[in-house]
Amino acid sequence: MTAEIGPIPVATPVTVIRASRRWSGLDLKELWRYRELVYFLTWRDVKVRYKQSLLGAGWAILQPLLTMIVFTIFFGRFLGVPTDGSPYPVFSYTALLPWQLFEGGVSKAGTSLVAGRSLVTKVYFPRAAIPLAPILAGLLDFGVAFLVLVGMMIFYGVRPGVAIFSLPVFLILNLAFSMGLGLWLAALNVTYRDIGYVIPFLLRLLFFLSPITYPASVVPAALQPLYWLNPMVLVVEGFRWALYGGSEIAIGLALISAGMAVLLLLTGMVIFGRMERTFADTV
Repeated sequence: MTAEIGPIPVATPVTVIRASRRWSGLDLKELWRYRELVYFLTWRDVKVRYKQSLLGAGWAILQPLLTMIVFTIFFGRFLGVPTDGSPYPVFSYTALLPWQLFEGGVSKAGTSLVAGRSLVTKVYFPRAAIPLAPILAGLLDFGVAFLVLVGMMIFYGVRPGVAIFSLPVFLILNLAFSMGLGLWLAALNVTYRDIGYVIPFLLRLLFFLSPITYPASVVPAALQPLYWLNPMVLVVEGFRWALYGGSEIAIGLALISAGMAVLLLLTGMVIFGRMERTFADTV
């Protein structure tokens, strides 16, 4: 009599996912491996933004264009705000382009983790992809609205010089500042939901502390170093200088703004990475 031997059980492999032990907790290589997910989230944000919209991408043009018209009437005509020699419509619209990219990206990135809680609690992926997506999605609006600026410059006879080749530098600085502040706000908003109410106020405060409706040169010299702690000052003044030769930018003041943008980006990566391991439990 022989005994039948059944199949030998094979242990099922188990994958254990642990939080990173890096000093920053934010693995950029891992984020790069998930670049297709970042692309998907970015494209999803673009489609949701214009889904069932009557004008679609036309809103990317109308918003800064109508704002520029209002600013031109009140600040350019009635108040006579100086523009360092450029037509006020070009002066204000050039500033509104980077500001719209910054404001739209930060406002959505700051609340993105709470808004996407169903995704955060179900599957694993680098959580930084969520706040990164709306910032990158804003580049489409920026590109569409930039075409209007080109038309305005042709209409007013404004010709860019060789400084226009520096424009990508200021665009990258804008994205770095947006990402740094977005990471800070997104991470803090998971634990402190009051941040969602603070974001609109913070952006409105930064708007008035940025040279959107006025040139940075009107700020008293004694306050200039403090004023340039806002990286958007360098971004806006840099856009003007690159596109039509606006006011010269002092190297020392430029380093203050650029350093603050880099500092916010690095500390945002650290804070986001250290808090990332608790997002699924807290959100």
